[in-house]
Amino acid sequence: MKRKLSLFALPYAVWLALLVVIPLVIMAVYAFTDSDSSAATLENFTDMGVYASVFVRSFRLAAIATLICLLIGYPAAYFMAGEGPGFQRVALALIMLPMWMNFLLRTYSWMSILENNGLLNQLFQKIGLFSLIASVSGQEIESFQMLRTPGAVALGMVYNYLPFMILPIYSVILKLDKNLLEAARDLGANSAQVFLRVILPLSLPGVLSGVTMVFVPSVSTFAISRLLGGGTQMMLGDLIEQQFLGGAYNPHLGAAISMVMMVIVVLCMALMNHFGEGEEQAVML
Repeated sequence: MKRKLSLFALPYAVWLALLVVIPLVIMAVYAFTDSDSSAATLENFTDMGVYASVFVRSFRLAAIATLICLLIGYPAAYFMAGEGPGFQRVALALIMLPMWMNFLLRTYSWMSILENNGLLNQLFQKIGLFSLIASVSGQEIESFQMLRTPGAVALGMVYNYLPFMILPIYSVILKLDKNLLEAARDLGANSAQVFLRVILPLSLPGVLSGVTMVFVPSVSTFAISRLLGGGTQMMLGDLIEQQFLGGAYNPHLGAAISMVMMVIVVLCMALMNHFGEGEEQAVML
């Protein structure tokens, strides 16, 4: 039996070695060697100080997008889980529908919405918002600058990654034992107490899973920041791509940045998992 299981695991082991282990080894070799790959060096890591602002911007925007997704996603998941099966099926279809379209197509659609002559600015023009601002401030305004801003990048992240926050929270809340909720009400707890002392603690695994699934791709994104940020909001993904494919070709520096980002993301995930384990133990006690 064990031999059969090992045979079934062989394709996965080969896939893991070819697509995960070997690329990580190559990246580590590039990160710790000089431009000729002939000598070990830490210079690639010390040179990253020039891009400290890019690191700060990436983690700040990713944290903002994750927080917004949580503030929107948790109430949406909680509301969905409390409705009937028919409503849940329709809601899940509406949440999943945008994900059936190409990622770049969804991002390009926001460009047409947010640009200076896009749908939003045309709507503001039609309802007379620009005329009202001009009459109040005395300054003529033709459009709002929404593209090439941090807000546009955060909006693109929220739009693309919000389903990854809603779905795990919804799944956890839906599977909660209804007997626990009834027992809490029988013991005199009101609706707010039931939510704060029973539902919220028990749904934290879904929250942590959603936070991880949103934060990790957000901090490493490059398509959203390039399209909606217009090149003015460079993030870590853009910086790494620039080192490998751009005019500033330096794969050794790009590999070093990738390793540092990977370590930071792994540490964040480990911290969230540790926090989640602590919460689960507290609930059990």
